[in-house]
Amino acid sequence: MFDNLRDESDNSFYDEDEAKFQPAAGTPSKSTLGRSKSGRMMGMTAPQRFVIVFMLMIVVCILGSMCLLVTGKIGF
Repeated sequence: MFDNLRDESDNSFYDEDEAKFQPAAGTPSKSTLGRSKSGRMMGMTAPQRFVIVFMLMIVVCILGSMCLLVTGKIGF
């Protein structure tokens, strides 16, 4: 898996992607079709991204509340 990692890092990912998928004459290119029609970003669907963002929001709220408690800005 890591044998030719250095060779692969010299090549641009986008150059290889364009070289592999040359459109046939008369067919629309991939840029005109749009990649976002599948609804995936970073390999995740919208519900998966929502769960990640929601968990991140909960962690930030908990850490913020703990910081306020430790500094004495709020109290019980």
